Amino acid sequence: MLELSIMARIAVTDGMAPEAVSVLEKAGHEVVQGFIEHSELMAGALNDFDAIIVRSATKLPSEVISQSDNLTVIGRAGVGVDNIDLEAAGTAGIMVVNAPNASTQSVVELTIAHLLSSLRHVPKADRGLREGKWQKKEMKGTELSGKCLGLIGFGRIAQGVAKVATSLGMEIHTYDPYLPPKVAKAQGAYLHKKVDSLFKTCTHISIHCNLTEETHHLVNAKRMKMMPGKQSGIECGNHIVNCARGGIIDEDALLSALNDGTIASAALDVFEVEPLPENYALVQHENFHGTPHIGAATKEAQQRVGMDIARAVIEALSGKKPQTIVNSKFL
Repeated sequence: MLELSIMARIAVTDGMAPEAVSVLEKAGHEVVQGFIEHSELMAGALNDFDAIIVRSATKLPSEVISQSDNLTVIGRAGVGVDNIDLEAAGTAGIMVVNAPNASTQSVVELTIAHLLSSLRHVPKADRGLREGKWQKKEMKGTELSGKCLGLIGFGRIAQGVAKVATSLGMEIHTYDPYLPPKVAKAQGAYLHKKVDSLFKTCTHISIHCNLTEETHHLVNAKRMKMMPGKQSGIECGNHIVNCARGGIIDEDALLSALNDGTIASAALDVFEVEPLPENYALVQHENFHGTPHIGAATKEAQQRVGMDIARAVIEALSGKKPQTIVNSKFL
């Protein structure tokens, strides 16, 4: 166990594995669990805390961070930190740490599950059975084998997807302007210099990048129309999966592409607005299926992410520099 120089009060707002809470408490810290409403955060609810651990539900924009006078550490139990204003945290002297490795396998498996479900019409066939329909003739699918899979971003999760997809006979392509070419080569992936080239080549696209100004609506109507719809002599259609971040796909354009047949299927775990608005049109389309942001929602991942972020927060509170520091001021 790490030796601590202080005892801290830690807010855990979006839930945490009991084992991880126990690690924090055994290190001498007080853990207070419970969601804190935005209005309470704005009123200075974090002033009584030295650290806060969040998932994606709790938002920490600059106006909240500016109201948190005693906060020294923000822990993001997961990968993405788009719900935290990193610049404001750095300015306020607050270290931000995350847990980037814990959910990798879970998201890899969900991505493959969505791909296979789309190609074999599993959600549509299930809905038909529940309605008393026997749609055997209508449910002719296609195989992943022999098709080109385009991965937008090629980090840990994308590389895990590539490994599984390769074993299923897919040809791997990627677009990642920050990736050293040798990394793609080592994984047997073709690295495209332009994202348009990826869309022109691949009938299957999976998103694995962060949401930034650069990637917002990167998957748009123009690019979806570039997808070939046919490979290895098979009219397989075009298919899109996103288990990364909402907002990377223009969802209005995606609905239009499903309506006119440009896209044969779409499967999303993440959306631009979460939870979804009532009667959201995209989820009503017969060639769409989705999940409510459950990429990391496995028992294994929840245990790993809790333990990883607990250790990182303990290190930060003890004056050390965790390997998973996110904001550049502390690197």
